[in-house]
Amino acid sequence: MHKFSRFALLSALLAVAAVVQAADDKSAALVNGVSIPQSRLDMRIKAATQQGQPDSPEMRKAIRDDLVNLEVISQAAVKNGLDKQPEIAQQLELARQSVLAGAFVQDYAKSHPITDEVLKKEYEELKTRVGNKEYKLSHILVESEEAAKKVAAELKKKGSKFAKVAKTHTKDPGSKDNGGDLGWAVPSNFVQPFGEAVLTLNKGQVSAPVQTQYGWHIIKLEDTRELKVPPFEELKPNIEKRQQQQAIQKAIEELRTKAKIE
Repeated sequence: MHKFSRFALLSALLAVAAVVQAADDKSAALVNGVSIPQSRLDMRIKAATQQGQPDSPEMRKAIRDDLVNLEVISQAAVKNGLDKQPEIAQQLELARQSVLAGAFVQDYAKSHPITDEVLKKEYEELKTRVGNKEYKLSHILVESEEAAKKVAAELKKKGSKFAKVAKTHTKDPGSKDNGGDLGWAVPSNFVQPFGEAVLTLNKGQVSAPVQTQYGWHIIKLEDTRELKVPPFEELKPNIEKRQQQQAIQKAIEELRTKAKIE
């Protein structure tokens, strides 16, 4: 029911390691006369250390052995003509395109830095969106307006408990076992008009049925508390990453617009 930003493709491309290049690349090993560049070994070592592996002679030897094995196997595959098989050829082309796409994303992010002015503006807009309060909410989700009205009537009965009714009727698997409890959140985190309905409630109040794309909700405001947004410097890395993703997504959309796609 919460809104989620989806940048799965961009996140995957940003994770592609940059290829290390050197003007005078030495050879880390020769396999049947074919050189394994030292830069390739260095790239793998850098990736391993960034993932938390300690740099050591043993680790370097293991990576070199792995690269030698890859070269030996690759040579054998080519000798057997496997690179000419249509499916393998397509996989090789996709791998090439993925590396180039990752390089494009990294180069774009480097050549189009997000200024502090943009980041601070987004930070101020974020503070406005989330407001200065958090809301502890519970809800009951049903499939139809008729079902929502029946639940609303049941809640009005003397001695009725919201959590008990939620466990019986709600269709939301994420909150069912907790009696409809959604925890603490800000209204802007929810789809509309759910979030808008929250702002009309007083503590302890239950809403009339509210329709969203997920179905019909009956919302209860359990409590409120002051929300203090973290300072700009603390949120800056996340804001910058999101702004970069949006900029790259826009650049990709512009490339698609200019491309001749039949």
